[in-house]
Amino acid sequence: MSDVHKFRVTIACRLARLGSMNATNDKPVPIGREAANRLMQWATYASVSVAIVLVLFKTLVWWRSESVSMLGSLTDSGLDFAASLITLLAVRTAIMPPDDAHRFGHGKAEALSALFQSALMTVAALFLMLHSLERIWAPSAIIAVRQIIEVSVFSIVLSLALVGFQSFVVRKTSSLAVAGDHLHYKGDLLLNLSVIISAVFASYDNFLADGFIGAGIAGFILWSAYGVARPATDMLMDREFDDPDRERIFNLVLESPRVRGLHELKTRASGRDRFIQMHIEVDGNLTVREAHFIADEVEATLGEAFPDTEIIIHIDPLSEASVDLTLKELPDLPNKKE
Repeated sequence: MSDVHKFRVTIACRLARLGSMNATNDKPVPIGREAANRLMQWATYASVSVAIVLVLFKTLVWWRSESVSMLGSLTDSGLDFAASLITLLAVRTAIMPPDDAHRFGHGKAEALSALFQSALMTVAALFLMLHSLERIWAPSAIIAVRQIIEVSVFSIVLSLALVGFQSFVVRKTSSLAVAGDHLHYKGDLLLNLSVIISAVFASYDNFLADGFIGAGIAGFILWSAYGVARPATDMLMDREFDDPDRERIFNLVLESPRVRGLHELKTRASGRDRFIQMHIEVDGNLTVREAHFIADEVEATLGEAFPDTEIIIHIDPLSEASVDLTLKELPDLPNKKE
């Protein structure tokens, strides 16, 4: 009896803590799948279009100026163009419905594209770093300073418009592919500002700054590559949901008065699709129909809280181990005190 009392007290405390967490961490209401798919496609079209314009302009200015900072900016825009094409193809694949060969859907195409983007960024960053070190060792004059500043300001304006639209799309769809592309263009804002600073230094005959700024851009590209690769790797490795989401699942399931326990909770994501599976314990004297109805209620509750999620529930009879198994599933909360 003491174990049951401990179990119920623990659940009550965690429900209260979950309420305080949700009060300050509201998530945006998701949109329908068809609308999300259209937004993701529009974001990829916009990204490719902006990348083409920037690559053309920056190539012309770099050819005239021979600035390594402009080369760094051009390299980044070239990466953005390649990444945008990959993202476009990945999104087109990811939004395809499941088929006989891919019954869980094609959502992980987004993660694969993000990993490819990360590898491409790493190679380009290393190339730029070597070129920048050469320029630091042997500084040379930069010409066409005015054109460098003009094309950089133009790039900032275009990138700002695209980043704003991509931010909206990521908030509405949680697309990993679009989020990775979004990170590239956020980096463009900083990179183009750095190019302007380098051009200003060059106008005062300080050519050494060009190499150092180019090296800084290379470092930033490497850091961005890590930021793109990490969530992609998590998705491909079927990383569990974050603790707050697992906590929410746990409490939503145990809110049902006829669910006596929960164990073997497993979660993962594939693109925008998410998967939850678990075992729940119910009164062993219930009929199969009654137990199945309880599972349907739990599935409906979770489906409202986690849209675009496939939920699989296995039903077990209540046993002496139910309390221990359920308590074992409790995720740790920040600053938890026992």
